[in-house]
Amino acid sequence: MSAPRTATYNRLLLLVSGLGGLLYGIDVGIIQGALPYLTATSGFGPGRLSFVVAAVLLGSVISVLFAGLLADWLGRKRVMILTALMFCVSVPMIALSHGYWALVGGRLLQGMSGGLIGVVIPLYLAECLPSKDRGKGTGIFQWLLVFGFVLSSLITLYFSHGLAQVAQHSTPAQIFAFKDRAWRDTFWLSLPFGLLFTLGGFVLAESPRWLFRRGKRDAALAALLRSREAEQAELELREMDEASRAQSSAGRAIRDSLLRRKYVIPFVLACVILTCNQLTGINSIIPYNTTILLQAGLNDFQAHAGSFFFSIVNFVLTLVGVMLVDRKGRKFLLALGSGGIILSLLGTGVLFHRTEARHVDVTAAVRRMVKPDQTLSLQFDAAAAKRLLASVGKTGGGRAQSLVVNYAYGDFSSVTNAVRSDEVTQPISVTRSIPANRVEALLAGSSSPFGDLAAARSAPLRIISAYVTAVPSAANGWLVAATLYLFMAFFAVGPGVVVWLALSELMPTRIRSNGMSIALFLNQVTSTTIAAIFLPTVATHGYASMFFAFAAFTVIYFLTAVFFLPETKGKTLEEIEASFERRDASGPAMAR
Repeated sequence: MSAPRTATYNRLLLLVSGLGGLLYGIDVGIIQGALPYLTATSGFGPGRLSFVVAAVLLGSVISVLFAGLLADWLGRKRVMILTALMFCVSVPMIALSHGYWALVGGRLLQGMSGGLIGVVIPLYLAECLPSKDRGKGTGIFQWLLVFGFVLSSLITLYFSHGLAQVAQHSTPAQIFAFKDRAWRDTFWLSLPFGLLFTLGGFVLAESPRWLFRRGKRDAALAALLRSREAEQAELELREMDEASRAQSSAGRAIRDSLLRRKYVIPFVLACVILTCNQLTGINSIIPYNTTILLQAGLNDFQAHAGSFFFSIVNFVLTLVGVMLVDRKGRKFLLALGSGGIILSLLGTGVLFHRTEARHVDVTAAVRRMVKPDQTLSLQFDAAAAKRLLASVGKTGGGRAQSLVVNYAYGDFSSVTNAVRSDEVTQPISVTRSIPANRVEALLAGSSSPFGDLAAARSAPLRIISAYVTAVPSAANGWLVAATLYLFMAFFAVGPGVVVWLALSELMPTRIRSNGMSIALFLNQVTSTTIAAIFLPTVATHGYASMFFAFAAFTVIYFLTAVFFLPETKGKTLEEIEASFERRDASGPAMAR
């Protein structure tokens, strides 16, 4: 194949693989703008809404468990096509849903698609691209993944602008209908990208490494020739032959192979890095970004605009990270990024603590509103806010207020969504929505999944707490946005780029596909857990506590980067693997 044709094919390979990253970004990011509208129209509480967000991450947890095995069985190309089809099916499931479990089912399927993409695309790129293009290929995958966030923000910003126009001359019923249509159309607009990825998957060649391991030597050579000159393709095929003969002649026991230092240490290190990556809160801050900015003091359009700029920061700084990673090295960028994340998270936490510390306890007044049938309904508008504050001798000073109610039926407690007195929303409605069984209690984010369900079905409504808090000023909202932009900048230039390289570079060849699945499984379990508890936690304890917790966890990330991560810049995969085996006696010196 001529040089122009191989260059064209390599660009196509990067483009189609990048579309996989784009879908991954849409999977995670699209809910950030749709969530406020879903919250306003669905009637779901914070526990259920958190699980709608976390369902994508749970789907990833499920799929990454068998992603490596599936890729080894079916091949990288077939699994890529499968992931695209799963995404395309998930969109109508979500957009046409009219109940909780139908919505969750679509989000789970979307997450399973994303989980497979997260394993198979980096694996496919590592096995198909020439060594000189490995960093660029992974960088483009991450860059288009981030563009998925930008695209999601653009879509939701469009609907936010439409809502601002509708709100000027429409009734509450019309505003409600617009919000319901907005979150559904948000998902519909992501479908064309899934269709493009599906079509692109059919024109790519299978991984030459996978074909060779399946005994298809001629097919492997043909696949290599699509992306390399004939001389380079023949050379790599001979290297595959030599590596295969060496492995066959070694005759080592599996137990001896897999428990050696060159496998265990990099595997553990990759797992720690992947887990710490989620403990920064990245996969909660991205989907909840618009909601966070609303609570910080911005109005609907400002929050969606702020979320769009958040995505732009991510997009631009990811490109900067891609350009720096082969110059400055993985270790330097990860240390710089995690250190900056700690400072920005502390800044966000301090800003929220400053406003949340001034909340007003109106629990007694709300308790008096409980009806004889043990339910509560309250339209929280400016007049209602004034009455609640007056009941404890306070005034609102003419400012908009927000209200959160923490309640329980027997062992099962929950919190309402935060509502603002300056927005048209559904009334706060507390009814006896007890989980049907313990599985639903666990998945819906119940505080007591193993409590007494029978007793809760007849227990009286208990108002645990109710707090009215002045909505912060728009200036405070933009300050919070600035700290989140700093968070995103440091994450994008450091962990955002380095994490995928750490996953593919540190993991030894012998265990790469299954090792990547295990590391990503831990990554997604952590991400799912944080996303599932985010809304109930901030409703009960405030946003400040969550951001301070993220900062504390990131300290572990920073220490790992500084003291334990080896520098892999400029080294082949074989050199990285051999370096761990040579350091049997050097211990932590491997970080040098």
